[in-house]
Amino acid sequence: MAHGTVQKRRGVYASVGVGLAGVLLLALTGCGGGSDGTSSVKATEAPSGGTSTAAAKPAPAAKPDTPGADPATLAAKWNLKPFAAPPAPPADKPIKGGGPKPPVVEKIPTQEKIVFITIDDGAEKDPKFLDMMRDLRIPVGMFLNDTYVRQDPEYFRKLQDLGATVQNHTLSHPDLKTLGADAQKHQICGQQDRLGELYGKRPTLFRPPYGNWNATTQTVAGGCGGIGAIVKWQESMQINDMQYAGEKKLHPGDIILAHFRGPSELKGTTMTEMFGNMLRKIQAQGFTIARLEDYIG
Repeated sequence: MAHGTVQKRRGVYASVGVGLAGVLLLALTGCGGGSDGTSSVKATEAPSGGTSTAAAKPAPAAKPDTPGADPATLAAKWNLKPFAAPPAPPADKPIKGGGPKPPVVEKIPTQEKIVFITIDDGAEKDPKFLDMMRDLRIPVGMFLNDTYVRQDPEYFRKLQDLGATVQNHTLSHPDLKTLGADAQKHQICGQQDRLGELYGKRPTLFRPPYGNWNATTQTVAGGCGGIGAIVKWQESMQINDMQYAGEKKLHPGDIILAHFRGPSELKGTTMTEMFGNMLRKIQAQGFTIARLEDYIG
């Protein structure tokens, strides 16, 4: 779960030169969004002084799939063009995270033409997606639940080694608004502990299943240790196009939601095809991709 400046890597997404750098419909995925009676905010500051996260060794620097390969060649393998490198993340983070009630974030306040990709659940573990990420080095946040992580923890470790960050999506994906404080604590803090043990660092971000949360969720998340913000989204990737919030276009700082899904859920489309479709939609609108964790303090 990298923080700070973007690491320099050779590949399609790099921090120098030219480089490459979301819910499926509720009926399709069972992970659609709703809101609770309290208001979520697009950029709300929480009280300072959040709980500290556990120390962890940084992920090893990833190596390109083909040493010396041209970024355009790597992108062309996936029918893509290289993205522009994102701007350096601000030293003063626009979202002040942490505190006893972490802020609920739907987008990042910025004027830069950047968006953020998040991928939920973990059901599909397509080996070709590992190849895609190895070539493209897209910064993504993985919001995982233990139902799927326990099936193959190593798959997500490989993605972590390629620069993806591991974030919290509960143990078993319940609607938290239907649960009391103790049950919410089991789901959120239990997964916080689990992912910290598996991947060497406690998640810093939490996404409630279906986007459903309440005041209890904020209080519980703030007490789990390490959670700096509750993250929702503006757009969700379907199969060939995005479901937009409001105007049918991207805006600077939008958070995009996708899922680890395969042909059985995507009407025959593979994970890599869906992801490629999303990247082309982002690129066609003139945006590049940044790392969400770099914008939340």
